[in-house]
Amino acid sequence: MTPPSDLPEAAERRLSAGAFSSGLSVSDFAACLELGLEPVGLVQGFCAMQQGVYSMMGLSRGLSPYGGSQGGYVQNYQCPHGMIAGEHRMWGQNYQQTWVESAWNEGFTSSYSRMLEEATELGAHGVVGVVDTVSRLTDANVTEFHMSGTAVKVLDTPAAASTPWSTYLAGQRLAKVFEAGYVPVSIVASVSSIRVWASCVTEYLMEGMGMWSNSTSPTEIEQIVTAMSQARFMVRTSARDQLHGDALHGADLQLSEREFEKGDLEVEAVLRGNRIRRYKGFDPLPVPKPTVRLS
Repeated sequence: MTPPSDLPEAAERRLSAGAFSSGLSVSDFAACLELGLEPVGLVQGFCAMQQGVYSMMGLSRGLSPYGGSQGGYVQNYQCPHGMIAGEHRMWGQNYQQTWVESAWNEGFTSSYSRMLEEATELGAHGVVGVVDTVSRLTDANVTEFHMSGTAVKVLDTPAAASTPWSTYLAGQRLAKVFEAGYVPVSIVASVSSIRVWASCVTEYLMEGMGMWSNSTSPTEIEQIVTAMSQARFMVRTSARDQLHGDALHGADLQLSEREFEKGDLEVEAVLRGNRIRRYKGFDPLPVPKPTVRLS
């Protein structure tokens, strides 16, 4: 098979060398063989994405770069105090950073596609034990995406004519999915990003103060709570749109915050999981028999 033209030269040399490699543990490797899956090689993909000019600009306080005109989520918070001083925050805003989400999705998809290209080159039917690492280089505002997994073939089955399936699962966890009557389709990952320009109330509460003086009673910071809730809602909606009626297994939702300066925050939610599809009813796997090697 001729290697795809868009594979890096180093990847072509690595795949054509014939050396066997795997990212699986010994137990996961043995479980794959027990399931009739033959590991054929470690595959990977990489991408580095610049998030865009709007993520780096020193924007005027309280103004989103698109003014909410891009159809994304926008919510305003008005000051309840009136004009107090020139430096007083008269209003705040939560808004969806659609350009950040687009860059993240493009980078993730590119690295994922390159991993599947390598699996296709090996004639694999699927990729198990996928590991994806997303790291941010804050100084350059660049996000790196690295994805790897172990390509597998179904024993005694012709080479796949379609794109290989993929899953974060391997070993016993993958066996349980098959036992429950499901097959893996693909990994699923989605992101949502919300910028928070703090209102005066939010700023006071984040500094540990009440409305006008130090507060001894707990108070909910509504603007931050709303941003977190909205980020979770949007990332779940995006992931659901990728399932096309299938089920999501092993969902992992991670929330993070990043502060650029006083009163300027970014809330990000990332959801990962396995898209699986039912193909039969529950079918328990045979109980393995313990064996002892005598030689």
